[in-house]
Amino acid sequence: MNDHDQLAEQFEAKRSHLRAVAYRMLGSLPEAEDAVQESWLRLSRADTSAVENVGGWLTTVVARVCLDMLRSRKSRREEPLEAHVPEPAAARAESADAEQEMVLADSVGLALLVVLETLAPAERLAFVLHDMFALSFDEIAPIVDRSPAAARQLASRARRRVQGASTVSDATLTRQREIVDAFLAASRGGDFDALLAVLAPDVVLRSDAAARRPGVPAELRGAREVASRAVKGGARAARPVLVNGAVGVVVAPRGRLMMVLLFTIAGDKIVEIEAVGDTDRLRGLELSVLD
Repeated sequence: MNDHDQLAEQFEAKRSHLRAVAYRMLGSLPEAEDAVQESWLRLSRADTSAVENVGGWLTTVVARVCLDMLRSRKSRREEPLEAHVPEPAAARAESADAEQEMVLADSVGLALLVVLETLAPAERLAFVLHDMFALSFDEIAPIVDRSPAAARQLASRARRRVQGASTVSDATLTRQREIVDAFLAASRGGDFDALLAVLAPDVVLRSDAAARRPGVPAELRGAREVASRAVKGGARAARPVLVNGAVGVVVAPRGRLMMVLLFTIAGDKIVEIEAVGDTDRLRGLELSVLD
């Protein structure tokens, strides 16, 4: 076996790991595959005779490639939210790649992917590499051109954003979560009666223009009207999150943020739902992952 074949074998052994790193960094399977391929090109061109740990070297390379890609999004003024708005359903074929990406997004966590998109590139890299893949800050520091202490601060800042902080008591948060979970389960299952059980009789659903389909009114009133709309929604890509410190929902097909649902809950009933799809409004929301 020649040197090139040996390198190729080592690379293939690490491909799934590299793709996992790149996907969490970029939130896009096609972009992750591009980053992994670029890492192979750099490996094949490099003098690796002095490299003792090819796997670690490749992880560093793919991290650098991903960081460059994230920064390029920013320089082109393509914020992740805009870049990851899904195509209209009619225009998007449910290909094997799309299905694979959906499965991958579910395995990582749709809500986590959405929250990661809100982080600055260096914060995201430090958090992903340290908290998800256990790289030391000594290893992370040169990738982000910071000291190990500064890299630690980046990860810490990202961790606070990911974990968030509730604005209500633990008991209230738990009850909100139970009610929102019941709403999502009933919506996914098409259970009209279960939806009525969690909606107040005079519940209001308000949707901005970006969050509703053509022909759907901006406001629906009454439990039966709202339940009918929720049943049609399906909620397959919906996951509970903390939104401004209270329990809400992100709708994120394949990890791409499309909409946020804000809930007003009184007692054990949902009295108001606000569907937000406008890009500027979505950017103004503080999203974090629920345990």
